[in-house]
Formats: sequence, structure tokens, C-alpha cells
Amino acid sequence: MTSKTVLIVDDEPSIREMIAVALEMADYRVLEADNAQDAHALIVDSQPDLLLLDWMMPGTSGIELARRLKREETTAELPIIMLTAKSEEDNKILGLEAGADDYITKPFSPRELVARLKAVLRRTTPRGVEEVVEVDGLMLDPASHRVSSHGQALEVGPTEYRLLQFFMTHPERAYTRGQLLDQVWGGNVYVEERTVDVHIRRLRKALGEAHQHLIQTVRGTGYRFSARG
Repeated sequence: MTSKTVLIVDDEPSIREMIAVALEMADYRVLEADNAQDAHALIVDSQPDLLLLDWMMPGTSGIELARRLKREETTAELPIIMLTAKSEEDNKILGLEAGADDYITKPFSPRELVARLKAVLRRTTPRGVEEVVEVDGLMLDPASHRVSSHGQALEVGPTEYRLLQFFMTHPERAYTRGQLLDQVWGGNVYVEERTVDVHIRRLRKALGEAHQHLIQTVRGTGYRFSARG
């Protein structure tokens, strides 16, 4: 398996070095930047698998960069872990609302960081990640990140895409909203269960009349993806 590439964005060289050593020992490729502008250029050029992003930096802050990356289609799926010296809860919520996948407060141990990083990469790289999945003419191609219906491309948002990929690779089983949050959002405590309903509605709309019936509401439980009526 090729090693994953992690971009560390922090304006403190000593912190970058500590993280880089820990990640290289854990067999990750490491890129480094000390400001948001250089980081953005590296993300476009090198397409890292994950971003470790410091909250507080001179110039453009980490949170601003995270928001920008989530707005841009080419980087919307890039997993982000925020690094911060702040442990206040409202900042965690701000970071997660900006699109961060996880949050780690300084000081942290390199072992904890590597464990959290593995967990985020596991969540964002589902099993059978490169295999095309097809159900009744609905096709999801993870390699190109495209969804099509009988050969016609469908417009599906990033979260709806992850939801659909999970459903299509785990069909015929009812999942609660909590289970879907764990699998698709990564068990993020700051995302409410009703968020699942909103994204299910958007996903059904994106799938259109030909395929929206595949996502079934299971009363008293949650949702199921099924080609059976």
C-alpha cells in the first residue's frame, strides 16, 4: 500500500518538526507549510490525503483556510484535523462547522495525533474505495468521484456522496441516524441527528425519480438502501 501524504500547516517550526518526525516514523509522507497561502498552493500541486491545520496563524487563519477549502469543489473532500491551543467548546464547534473532521488540542502526544489521524483516514477511505458500485442503473465511481443514472451524470454534494457510497456498499440493512452519523460523519458529537434527515432529503432529490425509492425510511429505526420494494 502506498503511504498517505499529510500536509502540516503550522507557523511554529518546532511543532511542525515534532509532528513530522512522528508521522514519518508511522510511515506517512510529510509536506510542510508555515502559512495558509503556501499551504493552499501545496494542496493544489501535491494533493495530500490529509491536512493538519493550525487554528491560529499570522495572516489567513487556519479556520479561514478550512472554510475556503470546503467551498472549492476540488478540495471539499480533503480531510482536515485542526490543531489548536484553545480547548473552549465554542471554538471546537466553530472548527467543525468550518468543515474540520477532527480537532486536537495542544499540547498533544505524537501517539495520540497518529491515532486520530488514522481514524480520520479510515473514515474518509471506505472499504472497496476504488470499486465501482452499480444498483439498478445507479452507478457510483469512487475513482472519479462521479455518480450517474443510466449513463447520465448526477449532481451530488460531498456529504450526500459519502452517504450514498456508504448505503451502496452496505445495502439491505436498516441503520439508525446515530449509526449513519458514526459511519458518514465520523461520530461527530456536534452534528445533530436531524442533520441526517436533511442530507437524506437532498440525496433523494439528487437521485431523482429514477432512484430516490432506493433510499427507504424505516419507521422507528432510520434508513435503508434497498433495490427491493
